[in-house]
Amino acid sequence: MVPILLVEDDPLVGRGLQLALTRHGHDVRVAESGEDALSEFHASAPDLVVLDLMLPGIDGFEVCRRVRAAGQVPVIMLTARGDDFDVVTGLAAGADDYVIKPAQPTVLDARIRAVLRRSTSSADDDARVHGDLRIDTAALTVTARGAPVQLTPTELRLLLTVSRTPGRVMSRTQLLEQVWEHDYLGDSRLVDNCVQRLRAKIEVDPTSPVYIQTVRGFGYRFGPL
Repeated sequence: MVPILLVEDDPLVGRGLQLALTRHGHDVRVAESGEDALSEFHASAPDLVVLDLMLPGIDGFEVCRRVRAAGQVPVIMLTARGDDFDVVTGLAAGADDYVIKPAQPTVLDARIRAVLRRSTSSADDDARVHGDLRIDTAALTVTARGAPVQLTPTELRLLLTVSRTPGRVMSRTQLLEQVWEHDYLGDSRLVDNCVQRLRAKIEVDPTSPVYIQTVRGFGYRFGPL
């Protein structure tokens, strides 16, 4: 069973999701505040965090930032609204995916399994070298300008996907299908925010990217060719 930390301030919702996810084969611990979430995160070292954004005390955005600063554990955020502010702010804080509340357990389970697959999947057995960027697809490590780059599983999966065929333009729809495994293909925010985070880690100048290039009106292309 995969250890999961569920952070939800409503005891009834938290208990219901815990029971449902347990039936789906997950080992779920529950925290009801931001402070409890951080304490439980460091104590139990979960493989994934499901995080409500609206929490008493330390809010979910700050919890996500601290979890992300502590390592590469995937984060799925729960938001009561599908508006741009919550979603974009949560993704910018480092979340890998999001589910709008009330969360259906089957949907949440599918998102959890997709994120966990990104944590363990690999590609081929060679190292890809592009300029000063080296991607070891066997060890799943990345170095830029000789220094190791710490990527989240989703960021790594995105980089592996676009670097597989340099020069090929990939649409946001294609990236959602291949990286996030989403059935709903209208949400480009996941792609755009992940690209921004990835650029900040691998590009010399993220405002003038060399590796993850925007093709306006369509998607992204990996370079240099």
